[in-house]
Amino acid sequence: MRIPFACASLPLLLSMACSSPKSSVSSHSAASKYSGEGYLLVWSDEFNNAGHPDTSKWNYEYGLVRNEEQQWYQPENARCEKGVLVIEARREDKPNPGYTAGSTDWRRKYPAAGYTSSCLITAGKGQWQYGRFEMRGRIDISDGLWPAWWTLGVTRNWPANGEIDIMEYYRKKLLANIALLGKDNRTEWHSNIFSTDSLGGIDWASKFHVWRMDWTDSFIALYLDDQLLNKVPMEALVNKDGSGFNGFKQPHYMLLNLAIGGQNGGNPENTTFPRRFEVDWVRVYQRL
Repeated sequence: MRIPFACASLPLLLSMACSSPKSSVSSHSAASKYSGEGYLLVWSDEFNNAGHPDTSKWNYEYGLVRNEEQQWYQPENARCEKGVLVIEARREDKPNPGYTAGSTDWRRKYPAAGYTSSCLITAGKGQWQYGRFEMRGRIDISDGLWPAWWTLGVTRNWPANGEIDIMEYYRKKLLANIALLGKDNRTEWHSNIFSTDSLGGIDWASKFHVWRMDWTDSFIALYLDDQLLNKVPMEALVNKDGSGFNGFKQPHYMLLNLAIGGQNGGNPENTTFPRRFEVDWVRVYQRL
């Protein structure tokens, strides 16, 4: 979730884009959507029950977690309403119990976090190796926001475990990334980055879109509204530490989050809050 690369232009066909918060596709239609390609629906959350997200499917991250981000993660900022998961970022002070005066550790040197948000994570409750992953969502592209839908491998430390950023946005850029352990213990990124201005800017962001990953034992391909963003062969994704380990030939779990600021998110000071990352549904299909 951190890469500085030049942006490309993406001439998308946006026929699937829609401002409606809830897809008209029924659960039955969703289950059989890709049956002609041999895919079966093995996991989904449609977020149809109001209140807290389904605890049988999601855990949460807590506190100050990564990338020097400014938000304090907590479950209270996630809720389901009108069939949509809302991850809400708020500008509010959250006391930091780990604060240590004079510390140089970014997690400890501030007495309080200035923002709160949520990161939902399936670790310990859902993990998959290969398949077709889909998410219908609407992202806010205001300054300082860093929404993402991504996966991490279940074994080895980052980045040797493998990271896939199916949807990531910050600073007017939409990213489709795959990360592994490269040479000299550095992170190796396979990334394509697109300017949100080239997609339609605020008008584009006001609509719901469908992000998809097709992950096989031969390649990983990332899509937006059926337009290919990035495709990398599996043979290129072996860690470069001599171990021969490929972090993408193991199960991964999913994360949904709305981060603020940090190393890549930009400056949120002039953005009004609260802000929302909305998710209509998340689905995982596999060939069984």
